[in-house]
Amino acid sequence: MAQISWQDFEKVELCIGTIVSAERFPEARKPAYKLKVDFGERIGVRRSSAQITDHYAIDELPGKQVIAVVNFPAKQIGPFMSECLVTGFVQPDGSVILAVPDKPAVNGQRLA
Repeated sequence: MAQISWQDFEKVELCIGTIVSAERFPEARKPAYKLKVDFGERIGVRRSSAQITDHYAIDELPGKQVIAVVNFPAKQIGPFMSECLVTGFVQPDGSVILAVPDKPAVNGQRLA
């Protein structure tokens, strides 16, 4: 495993946000949802594609807080522009479980 410095870690802006909407992404190569995540006033609402369809129904996602990388450049995913990377844990079967806080947090706060 490659080691990184504290300065490297400080460059990654991992922030908390609340999913405000989720919709199906039928054009994706692997099953995915298109999410809009509110990161508060400083960052705003960002869009993300997330391959989380195995463990999450689309109607249970709005209101869920997630941890995302907000300082990657936008990435084109098919016809969709992803503006942040919602984080999760890939399971042995390839499915993804979201990385979430265990208590509510203020949108936009950075992971410490």
